[in-house]
Amino acid sequence: MASPAFRLVGGALVIRHQLALALAAGCRRIVIVSRDFTAEFASLQRDAETAGASFHVVSAPRGLSGLVTAADEVLVLAEGLLPTPGDALPLLVGGQGAMVLPADVGTAAGFERIDLTHAWAGMMLVPGRLVDRLMDLAADVDPVSALLRIALQAGIALRGVPEAVRSGGHWLLIRTEADAQAAEERWMARHTATGPRTPGPAIARFLVRRFGAAMLHEGSSRVVGMGLALLLGVLGLAAGWFGHLVIALGLTAVAQVFQSTSLVLLALHHGALSQGPRRDWAPVVASLVFDGLLAVLLILAMPALPGQTLAERAFPPIVLLGLLRVIPRALPGAAMPWLEDRLVLSVVLAVLAAGGVVAPAILGISVILLATAALLVSRQDRGDRSIITGA
Repeated sequence: MASPAFRLVGGALVIRHQLALALAAGCRRIVIVSRDFTAEFASLQRDAETAGASFHVVSAPRGLSGLVTAADEVLVLAEGLLPTPGDALPLLVGGQGAMVLPADVGTAAGFERIDLTHAWAGMMLVPGRLVDRLMDLAADVDPVSALLRIALQAGIALRGVPEAVRSGGHWLLIRTEADAQAAEERWMARHTATGPRTPGPAIARFLVRRFGAAMLHEGSSRVVGMGLALLLGVLGLAAGWFGHLVIALGLTAVAQVFQSTSLVLLALHHGALSQGPRRDWAPVVASLVFDGLLAVLLILAMPALPGQTLAERAFPPIVLLGLLRVIPRALPGAAMPWLEDRLVLSVVLAVLAAGGVVAPAILGISVILLATAALLVSRQDRGDRSIITGA
């Protein structure tokens, strides 16, 4: 029977989620008590050392001697515990203590009862000096359970896990494959709950909620998604070159869906799992490439007038895309995410192309954007002046 630590949730082992929590908490030394050093541990070691932490696997509690000093603080996690760092880290701010749940709630969820009213929530922060007491126990003792008893006897503080965390399904103990699958659904939903409500980002989050777990399990899905987006973009350019603008813009719209989905997966992979290097530049580069693709297609759609240079022909599309990039950043508001949604833009342009009015529409939309921006700036200026006068 597979250990709960090696169940997959959100494309990562439960123990990998625990490593992400430990690293986020600032742990500089990761110690796992296990009889065997498995291939999974080798992967965890690489991730821990990449983050600047040392990694150790010991076969018995006595192996902790020399790794933990009396001056250390030790973060202890129960096997199979799946907390969200955003929920767990605030509990550690209060200092040393054992996190607890109401006994009835905790035992029903599989947590260990510690007295009549409390069950241990699977996480505690204890002084390193308590670890030395494990050396006096038998070699085959469960180190986590034994250290919990030692900490309780030493009078460690009990700190309750908030009701909002418990009821929200953010604090789970994974025991079986069914537990892992149920936790995975909640984990995916939780990490894709926020973001712009416009069609492009909303569809991307829906696809990640529906298929993201399998994509994360696959591992290479982020690269494949970006590759498909690039392929569709190239096909769109080819279609636009041969005058099929509606087809070209339709392909770019689908490419935008693949691109957005891949970026959400990338954010999950690093932000939620702390895996892989940070790629904060990826969304910026992806959006610039996509705008470049749209610019080329719109330039191809502009009528070639006698004596007109390429720069003159490219000017209206570049102005339009520039306005769509600048205005949402300069004038934030509820409607601005719609201007940033390139799926919406691609669909609107495809409809205009089907009606044969892309070229005049580019000029018209640009004028409307400029007029709207000027109106908003004017209102902001009047508001600022009225506040100053009133003071």
